[in-house]
Amino acid sequence: MEKTKENIEKLVRQVAESRQNYLEVVAQFSETQAQFKPNPESWNAIEVTEHLFWAEQGGILGMWKTYNAIKAGQLPRRFDSVHQNLPIETIIERTWQAKEQVPAVAAPRFGGPIAFWASSLASLQTLLTQFGEQMTDEDLRLQAHPHPISGAMDFQQRIEFLRFHIDRHYLQVEKLLTQP
Repeated sequence: MEKTKENIEKLVRQVAESRQNYLEVVAQFSETQAQFKPNPESWNAIEVTEHLFWAEQGGILGMWKTYNAIKAGQLPRRFDSVHQNLPIETIIERTWQAKEQVPAVAAPRFGGPIAFWASSLASLQTLLTQFGEQMTDEDLRLQAHPHPISGAMDFQQRIEFLRFHIDRHYLQVEKLLTQP
């Protein structure tokens, strides 16, 4: 029996669409606009984009390491989770505070040109696509590595999180673009 890949391909495509939408908005920023902060506690477009890069890079690496460990028999094939079968939006609603503290590994720390971070973020789609090519739809419900805030998730939820996270910050940078 051939294993299907429709769902994994759909999830990866949804992340690609969210990423493309985000990058199209960021491309509209001049370097000066990209450095603008409406207040000292806010992030500018550069910091948001750098954060997305670090968070997603870590998420993809974590998924890939966990998946390889499961395939090698170093981790058990588990399908149970406190968030079993929940969409990512419900998990976030149940586990996040109104203003969540970013984990240090995903915090912006280098700065630099917006074009650098936009290109870096764009490059992650290739990694996600290659990771997805290894998986089957059945694998999506395997327990993945835990999220630093939300805890246990399966691979489908981890990939859904990538889309959700990009979309969340899309709204943030879109608002920054409209600032005077």
